[in-house]
Amino acid sequence: MRITGTTRVFYCIADPVDQVRAPEVFNEVFLRHEVDAVMVPLRVTAAHLTATLRNLLASPTVGGVSLSIPHKAAAAATVDRCSAAALAANAVNAVRFNAGGELEGDLFDGAGFIRSLDRAGLAYAGKRILMLGAGGAASAVATALAAAGVAELALFDPDLSKAQHLARVLRRDFGIAASDVPTNDPQGYDVIVNASPLGLKESDPLPVDVGAIREHAVVCDILMKNQPTPLLRAARARGLVAEPGFDMLIQQTPLYLEFFGYPELARAVRSDDAYLLDLITPAALRRRPDAALCPQNTGVMA
Repeated sequence: MRITGTTRVFYCIADPVDQVRAPEVFNEVFLRHEVDAVMVPLRVTAAHLTATLRNLLASPTVGGVSLSIPHKAAAAATVDRCSAAALAANAVNAVRFNAGGELEGDLFDGAGFIRSLDRAGLAYAGKRILMLGAGGAASAVATALAAAGVAELALFDPDLSKAQHLARVLRRDFGIAASDVPTNDPQGYDVIVNASPLGLKESDPLPVDVGAIREHAVVCDILMKNQPTPLLRAARARGLVAEPGFDMLIQQTPLYLEFFGYPELARAVRSDDAYLLDLITPAALRRRPDAALCPQNTGVMA
């Protein structure tokens, strides 16, 4: 990749930042399609987020910013304008300056998650969901699931106030059965989603008791680092359907590209993104092209 004075620069901001995968994905897209742009990972503390966003985006050579842990909720409070999805989840994972000179945010986590479930053939409409975590990514996924017609959303977070607030928003805005729950007990749920930080470190405890998950349930772990996580390994050892979050990122990529002003590039990625999945998916988690998705769990397939 050749970087010059004409290169358009994007940033991926997080704290910590070593777990982010977006720069790998975007730089591969830019390189493959000969686009003069680059995405750079940047560690920024919470105290400096607002100033960093406004100062970076004030430069005409900066095209936009992608946001990860723990900045999504804070960014929603920082931007001047944001999308309906971002408002509903109170979280933002993409920021740009718009034509009116406003700091504008959007949120693609939820849409990416739903599209990844669709591609994997996993059912969610009418299902009972246990969400582990109630932060920015969890809020995005929860609001997308609520809009997609799940039967129930149970939210567990050690910070009870976060789970309570998110449950109230889901009931108010989507009219679904949403509640904060006092434990992470997975019994009785059809889909378990880990949207907590547990699993970023090998020393982390499992976010849920895998032995208590029902036989035909689906486990989704949206973490991008240390995949397959201990949760996925334990779930697959039991013969459960257990999906990593890599495709959630890939499915968001065209949405980011459109937001950042590359509609033709977005169409190209939609038509062929297999190289991106190959890029970030460990060999242990890749599917054989001729293999059925999860033949032992056909009861939960779409």
